[in-house]
Amino acid sequence: MVCEDGRVLLAIESSCDETAAAVIRDDFTVLSSIVSSQADLHKRFGGVVPEIASRAHVPRILPVIDEALKKADVELADLSAIAVATEPGLVGSLLVGLTAAKSLALALDVPLIPVNHIEAHLFACRMAAGKDIFPAVGLVVSGGHSNLYFCKSALKFELIGSTIDDAAGEAFDKVANILKLPYPGGPSIESAARDGDPKAFAFPRTFLRDDRLEFSFSGLKTSVLYKVQGTPGSHKPVPAMTDQRRADVAASFQEAVVDVLVGKARQTLQKYAVQTLCVGGGVAANSRLRVRLEEMAEEIQVELIVAPMEFCTDNAGMAAIAWELLRAGRVAELDLDVTPGLVRKRK
Repeated sequence: MVCEDGRVLLAIESSCDETAAAVIRDDFTVLSSIVSSQADLHKRFGGVVPEIASRAHVPRILPVIDEALKKADVELADLSAIAVATEPGLVGSLLVGLTAAKSLALALDVPLIPVNHIEAHLFACRMAAGKDIFPAVGLVVSGGHSNLYFCKSALKFELIGSTIDDAAGEAFDKVANILKLPYPGGPSIESAARDGDPKAFAFPRTFLRDDRLEFSFSGLKTSVLYKVQGTPGSHKPVPAMTDQRRADVAASFQEAVVDVLVGKARQTLQKYAVQTLCVGGGVAANSRLRVRLEEMAEEIQVELIVAPMEFCTDNAGMAAIAWELLRAGRVAELDLDVTPGLVRKRK
């Protein structure tokens, strides 16, 4: 059928280990959002294996696109544009999505719109608010990123801080592995922490008292490792890992991460003197982080907008930002390439 309520585009997301597609109307309404997870494929490794991820996208990409179109009751001929995540991410994974997007854009003779995956995470907050929310401070916390942005407008995102080593989500996965909890680590740590004491262990809060707008979770991860397995060279016996001790370690680790994320968000809001904080990414689904952010926002009287749960983990619906890009004329030719890797602040 032809969509009579406005133009629609198809968005494709394959930056890491989720194969996703969404049909999005020009008023940012998500008509369908389909996500095929690879979690079971990577579980045995305790983290995403790039080669496995890229290969797994290949047989999934077309069925996911087809399901998104069917669920939205939209045909290929109805599409006004094709949007695709081209940065940042795993090169092989990104290329699968881009190849599919190029093929569709060429066949349908519609614009091809490159989307920055991280900026889309923040635009999910704009979608949730249903109004213009910029300027704002943006915090993206996920498996590969812990970034702070000054969001001047819907299309102007200035990176002002990032992690110098592990991202918050990566630290969750690694600590879950140390504690012998299931992958992915975020939900496992959060579940275990519910029965634990967040003050049981004094884990480090790197840079929390520092002026720099950067994160570091590698030292925290190592501190947890030593607490669980003992310090190298030490002959001091390590207590047995009971369920309660595991819960206490999980809760104390989680609280340390949350302290740093909330503290740095607060510091950035005060430095840039803006009244809105946007938070997106997979770690933004953590309930303890959400509670602490709400407490902080109320204390300093700023508006907090956290991406809806369905748009926290990787998905294509958040690529509604593509409509803003299209209106600004930011479309690409068919020689478009991907920009893999992590986002780092320029020195």
